Amino acid sequence: MRAGIVALAVIAILAGCAQAPKRLYYWEGFQAQLYEHFKGDVSGPEQQLLVLEEQSQKARAANAASPPGFQAHLALLCLLAGRDDEARTHLEAEKANFPESSQYMDFLLKRMSQGKP
Repeated sequence: MRAGIVALAVIAILAGCAQAPKRLYYWEGFQAQLYEHFKGDVSGPEQQLLVLEEQSQKARAANAASPPGFQAHLALLCLLAGRDDEARTHLEAEKANFPESSQYMDFLLKRMSQGKP
């Protein structure tokens, strides 16, 4: 009986030491940046691009994937900054990373090629 209680205590302690599951996406700061952007933050698209590109580098360093919408938001900021070629690259990356967004990304890419905002 006593050995059973000790065994249960050891198992409980070891279970408490288990690592948390790895997060699927690197969300650090992305949601706060989106909030600031849509709230009408005073920083311009160039400053926001710097923040998000830094977050992207941190995600790569952590060997983590960027969350859904990250590349698309970078594309929006690039368009606002007049960097159309980079915007196209980010939309293509969003489409490649999240195939379920293909139809919408194709729509945006088509509008870009037609010169419509």
